[in-house]
Amino acid sequence: MKPPTARRLQPVRRKHAETHRGLFLVDNKLESPLSSAVAAASIGVIGSGNTGLALACYLSNQQHSVSILTRDKQKVESLSKFKHIGAEGRLEGSFPIQGITADPQAFCATSEIIFVATVATAYRQVVTKLIPHLRPGHQIVLFSSKFGGSLEVSKMIEDAGVKGVSVLETDALFACRAQADDYVAIKGIKQWTLFSAPKKSETTRSENLIKQFFPDLEAAQNVIQRGITDFGAVAHPVTMLVNMNPIDRKEPFLFYVDGFTEKTVLLLEQMERDFRSVAEAYDTTLIPMHELLKRYYGCEDCCLYNAIRTVPAYQSITAPSTLDHRYISEDVACTLVPLQQLAQKAGVKTPMIDSVVNIATILSGDDLSQSGRTLEKLGWAGKSHKEIIRLINE
Repeated sequence: MKPPTARRLQPVRRKHAETHRGLFLVDNKLESPLSSAVAAASIGVIGSGNTGLALACYLSNQQHSVSILTRDKQKVESLSKFKHIGAEGRLEGSFPIQGITADPQAFCATSEIIFVATVATAYRQVVTKLIPHLRPGHQIVLFSSKFGGSLEVSKMIEDAGVKGVSVLETDALFACRAQADDYVAIKGIKQWTLFSAPKKSETTRSENLIKQFFPDLEAAQNVIQRGITDFGAVAHPVTMLVNMNPIDRKEPFLFYVDGFTEKTVLLLEQMERDFRSVAEAYDTTLIPMHELLKRYYGCEDCCLYNAIRTVPAYQSITAPSTLDHRYISEDVACTLVPLQQLAQKAGVKTPMIDSVVNIATILSGDDLSQSGRTLEKLGWAGKSHKEIIRLINE
């Protein structure tokens, strides 16, 4: 599919535009081109799925040189032909990429800053392949980290004896769906989210790095707050399990709009309470989910039920057609499992998290409490509750 031609960007002119630095308007669509104060950098994006394509378009639109690393040889072949990715929706046009490869060595040699845009469950495999080719000065940004991704990746790199590589995490910013190997529909772009490194001091040092690409991101209080500021981890597994029968029958429905009723949304509210209990146990705060959605996309924020149903980007997103989906495997393994173990360490009860982990384990046939992102993988297994609080705030 040949992508459309990119169009000229015009500055946003609207009320409170000053709170949306870097956003520009093309035919009433918000975009984020390069600030004049930011020099173009050589960027590597790992992943060629939904988020990888959207992120490559966004960064290319900022005039950066963008290369892609993927294990999908068919995508290497198809994207190498035109070296452009097309986008529609909140970002529209045809965006050049420097190259695409399946070779980690060649990719690392040409990439100063590496964005990992795969599912979080693939991080260990991805980082294992990167480690032999990382060098001091490489900067890694985990672009859909889930809980503690920067801790897990940093530990792997340090255990391999590689020094001088910084790791930063944030949340995915795009509600998007790939339409072809070289074309992506971007339904929404989050207007705000948090970022963090494993320690507070490292987060402060990394602030200039992340804000040159995403100026409206905000530093988290610590890596735990960053990890729990994730509406997907609250909503995805519960919505999948509440609707498991129609999903397993491949019956179509709108995932966010039709996934809950005013009664069954109580399950999401309990999940949010569990997240808040962990936050309080580790001396940090949880932003209410209805407020988080308003910050992300704009919506009614009187209650969680209305917030979910009025997010513009959610109006056309359909449910998965299988239970073997990242909404369970990724969100449970990479957020609920470490939260459950942190809660146990702090002596906090998390009934909804426990229930979802147990049901997901039965459905998947995989002991997620062992195969998921355990505290051992984060380097926290031998740490006490108080030691973890001290470490994240150093």
